[in-house]
Amino acid sequence: MREKAIYFMGTLGVLILMRNLYVILLQLGDEMQQGAIYRIFFFHLPAATTACIMFAIALVASAGFLITRKFAFDTAAAAATEVGFVFATMNMVTGSIWARNIWGIWWTWDARLTSMFILWLLYLGYLIMRPAIEEPTQRATLSAVLSIFAFCDVPIVYYSIQWWRTQHPAPVLTTPGAMDPALWPPLLLNMLAMLLIGLTLMMVRLRQERVLREIDSLRRYAHAI
Repeated sequence: MREKAIYFMGTLGVLILMRNLYVILLQLGDEMQQGAIYRIFFFHLPAATTACIMFAIALVASAGFLITRKFAFDTAAAAATEVGFVFATMNMVTGSIWARNIWGIWWTWDARLTSMFILWLLYLGYLIMRPAIEEPTQRATLSAVLSIFAFCDVPIVYYSIQWWRTQHPAPVLTTPGAMDPALWPPLLLNMLAMLLIGLTLMMVRLRQERVLREIDSLRRYAHAI
């Protein structure tokens, strides 16, 4: 049943994305000021949204481990963090390409960009730390603490545009009239597609993490003998 769910979500996400690519690339016209490059927005924002959702899942799972000490929560947190990190990287790369065309530079220490870069570094640290700690309970505990700490930067990333003066444009999701109504359907569909793909990847990583945990347990048992 779980395998069918994985295949279904993955296939549905890919089909929606492929259909949406046709609309975005061939049916939508160029933007008056930005030209064709504005289409990168349909991948930039959904990638950020998916990353934040994955980090939120990791937050809940990390808290669950600290409360219950069940390793299933640690496994879920690790899987969600890995997938979230991939989408966060996608968000930063597409943002840099967009900035190069609009601002004339690849990067600027804007409040939104800087806070997002710090978030990326925090979760990179999480991924580097896990394989460096061999003892499972200690690894899971420290990972959970770091995951909760790292998530504190997510609201800072979101509200940075409101708290500080910034080059980054206002958020279209909460700013009335910030985007042409005709652009909402492909944007929302891309958000759905990326979320489905993200959840699929997370479930695949969950299975891999469980297998690795079983192998690690058998290895420790063999060493004890």
